Amino acid sequence: MNSSVNVSVSSSLTYRGATETTVTRNVIVIALGLVINYINGTLLHTFRKHQIFYTNPRYILFIHLVVNDMIQLTTSISLHVFSYIFYNMNASICCFFIVVANFTTQNTPLNLAVMAAECYIAVCFPLRHAELCTVKRTYILISCIWVLSSMSIVPDIFIHLAADPLWFFYYIAYCDKDILFRHPVSLQKRVITYIMSLTIVWFTLLFIYLKIFFTAQAVNLVDGNAKKARNTILLHGFQLLFCMLTYVDPIVKNMIITWPNYLASELRFVWYIFAHILPRFISPIVYGLRDKTFKQYLKNYLLCNIRAGNKFWWLVDHMLVICGMLVKLAVPASNHLFTLLD
Repeated sequence: MNSSVNVSVSSSLTYRGATETTVTRNVIVIALGLVINYINGTLLHTFRKHQIFYTNPRYILFIHLVVNDMIQLTTSISLHVFSYIFYNMNASICCFFIVVANFTTQNTPLNLAVMAAECYIAVCFPLRHAELCTVKRTYILISCIWVLSSMSIVPDIFIHLAADPLWFFYYIAYCDKDILFRHPVSLQKRVITYIMSLTIVWFTLLFIYLKIFFTAQAVNLVDGNAKKARNTILLHGFQLLFCMLTYVDPIVKNMIITWPNYLASELRFVWYIFAHILPRFISPIVYGLRDKTFKQYLKNYLLCNIRAGNKFWWLVDHMLVICGMLVKLAVPASNHLFTLLD
């Protein structure tokens, strides 16, 4: 999305410590990625198995966010591991990973804004919700999200190809967006795109939250639907804040460079886990496990497989416990988050 505030969670860490430390870090990163993607994959499988989900615009948007996170996490971890294995990477291969990571990173705030809009219609215009929020329109909106995301990265490719036609055949030291797309025009365009995108999303979330709040006050809703909707919008904002950690990634890494080498290496690794991996774990917690309908079907699906003798679900249960502990340790504000989830 930008250079000085690099959106690409694909930014592979360019440090390399001792061999043992490197292997340990890669194992931790890959293990966390597998756990999160396994949980998201379970949610995706549950979505596909029940018609109530893939005919409901709200769940379609949710599962799009889950799939988006899976692609983003896979790309990010791949580049993280490649940064240790390959000292040089072909620019065309690096470009492919950067483009995929940028698409999925850009999709997240836009998808959150669309989900908030659907929530707004459900609370403020309940009688027109079925008319306005249809499956066809939902898929059209998802297509628009991808088109808008492409506007932030595709022009960079053409700019560099026009300035240097042989650019695709170069080898770069590290596969990083700041290194790959360093043309001055690209840098300025990314800053503008970053500011415009997040400003629009934040104003959308704030507007929708206030509209839901005042609507609830006006009609004296006491059934809990308005309160749940407000909490959902607040969680959208929390998730957006968490995802914005990737936008300040270059600034934080530049600050870490000033620390002693042995400490900077550890801090960069902790920052990578906190900013690029843990935010991908928020979606299944906020939406998949918070939604009563989805949780009911997911529970039935898990119980059904347990009766069938699938021993892997024992592992899933322990994965959920471990990931929950990681989230509580990594996010100081988690107590407030879990209060909203109730």
